[in-house]
Amino acid sequence: MKVKAIILTLAMFAVLFVGCTQEPEKPAPAPAPQQTTPPETTPDVVTSASIVNEEAAFEKAISDNGTWLIATLKDLTFNKDLVLEGEYKNGKKDDKGNDIIQRKIALYTQDDQRNVTARFTLTAPKLTIKSPMASIQHGTFKGDLYVSSNNFKLVDTTVEGNVYFTTDEAKSTFSMDDKSKITGKQEVKK
Repeated sequence: MKVKAIILTLAMFAVLFVGCTQEPEKPAPAPAPQQTTPPETTPDVVTSASIVNEEAAFEKAISDNGTWLIATLKDLTFNKDLVLEGEYKNGKKDDKGNDIIQRKIALYTQDDQRNVTARFTLTAPKLTIKSPMASIQHGTFKGDLYVSSNNFKLVDTTVEGNVYFTTDEAKSTFSMDDKSKITGKQEVKK
């Protein structure tokens, strides 16, 4: 009987010993491989363009929080005054490596050879130009332009209305090519 008791005691110790011992630690699983995709990029608003075919989109594009290039896809008509404002960079550099400031209202479409394929008309009672180095190109603006910034230009554009300059410097730095015309007067109106 003593032998049975000793065997049972040893068996119990063996079960307790095996049951209570710790398993060897398993190595931690290897981390999932990191994907090497580029980080999400946000478009640079100062170098992007806005192609618009609705009045609300045009208004947003010409705002201080808009884009440097506003290209229309059709005639747009407003019953309220508009303002082109904000300083924008066009994504190019000058000869000294400085960002080029530019703002353009493109009243046209073009093909891959940059030939003008359609021209559009923008109509508003008044359009005030506050963005530096701004231009209106290859279309028609119906209304009065108020130019408050320097170096504003018309490129192959007709203004069916007056052009008023709010400063002498705005007038002296204004330019238009030989394809452009203004049907009304040009004067300083402070």
